[in-house]
Amino acid sequence: MTETRTGSARDRLLAARPVSLTARILAVNIIALGLLAGSLFYIDNYRNQLLAERFSLAQAEAEITADALAGASKVQRVALLTKIGADRSLRLRLYDGDGAMLADSFELADPSFSFIDPESEPWYQHAARALDRGMDFLLGAPPIPDYRDPETPGAEAWPEITEAIDQGGTSVRQRLAPDRTPVITAAALVGEDGEVLLTTRNATDITQNVRDARQTLAIIVGAALVISILLSLFLARTIVQPLRTLVRAAVRVRLGRDREVVVPRLPDRGDEIGLLARAISDMTAALRQRIDAVESFAADVAHELKNPLASLRSALESLTKVDDPQLRRQLTDIAAHDVQRIDWLVTEIADASRIDAELSRATFEAVDMVKLVTALVGERENRGVGGTCKIVVSRKGDSDMRVAGVATRLERVLENLLDNAASFSPDGAPVEVELARDEDLVEISVSDHGPGIPGDSREKVFERFHSLRPASEDFGSHSGLGLAIARTIVEAHDGSLTAQDRADGRPGARLVITLPAWEEE
Repeated sequence: MTETRTGSARDRLLAARPVSLTARILAVNIIALGLLAGSLFYIDNYRNQLLAERFSLAQAEAEITADALAGASKVQRVALLTKIGADRSLRLRLYDGDGAMLADSFELADPSFSFIDPESEPWYQHAARALDRGMDFLLGAPPIPDYRDPETPGAEAWPEITEAIDQGGTSVRQRLAPDRTPVITAAALVGEDGEVLLTTRNATDITQNVRDARQTLAIIVGAALVISILLSLFLARTIVQPLRTLVRAAVRVRLGRDREVVVPRLPDRGDEIGLLARAISDMTAALRQRIDAVESFAADVAHELKNPLASLRSALESLTKVDDPQLRRQLTDIAAHDVQRIDWLVTEIADASRIDAELSRATFEAVDMVKLVTALVGERENRGVGGTCKIVVSRKGDSDMRVAGVATRLERVLENLLDNAASFSPDGAPVEVELARDEDLVEISVSDHGPGIPGDSREKVFERFHSLRPASEDFGSHSGLGLAIARTIVEAHDGSLTAQDRADGRPGARLVITLPAWEEE
């Protein structure tokens, strides 16, 4: 019960908020691109890797330079600080054990680098820095202090110097320049006199590399987004537009406002849309044929019932005006005959109208046509049906004569054909029933010795209420539905029922049933 209520609620929600197929296609493709765009956040890992490498480099540079300074004289130290600072784009500061500055490479020679003034940069650099801040905020990156030169030149302004002295090793820190590029400082001990070397590098290339990578990925994602949207719209156009055309045609067919609505078949499309279009077109054509058949059948039923009803009405009205007993008896017989005919017509009409529905739900089983024909002929002989006409059954070969079908309905077909043959055959003339097997088909033919069926009437005899009856037969003794019902049943069994000349060339009609043979699974 819970699942049913949940499913119903979901169905109501979807019905209340319909989403077009175009929107769904776009959403699926854009979501995939959104996941790709999420890779922009992983550039932070790339930046961290670059910083880690620079931290290691800063530590190595500081330790190597400190070792070189430890064994150098004062004059040599000045030369080393000047050369290393210029060659490695570093600022080198040397402090004594009391924290007083002994030397600064930027004072000994021209500075090897300078910080960029953000106010002097173009607008897109401001946008880049704003994007950097935004990415740091989204990623929850820890805050990094700004770099500022100390007002006093002492070592106390640099926490990394204190940390290096306390730990007896090298300490590396990061700060941000005014343009938000990383400034990496490293403090290392020089010899055993308590002197400390502080190196400073403005790693602008890290920021530029990260921005270049982010820009490249953004361009790729943007281009992929444009291409994806265009392809999605093209895909939606190729799918949604024909579907909308089919929907409009189906609505017109449903409303019945246009009797000749043409459902497009899309013959140039070999995909599922084309198959759907052709299936809907064929379904519409079949529906029209069925509607036409129902309308025609209704008109025929009204016409066929009108005649006996008119006769019955006339007989009943005349009974009140006639006093002659013999004439009243004749009118009564006419009325009884008309009632019987109406009852017969109603029974046949009801049977004809439900055959299709019954057979569509029926389970076909193996039916041995030899046994079915033999049993039917024997039962007719016991009942004395068919008058003086004898039914002769023959079989060609010993092949399996089983077909897939419903035995009672196939018996109805044979009953109608035998009744039809017996009614046209002269007294004493035989009716021949022949069974044969031709590869995967079973053929049953019923032949009589009557006048035969004219060539131009061989299809008309299978129409409802069409009747070519012998002149000697009582009027109204047949409904005109027998052969129509028989063909309907045979076609529902994937077979055929046709009218032909006799195989031996003699006068008479030959009705042939062809059914698919039973296949063992």
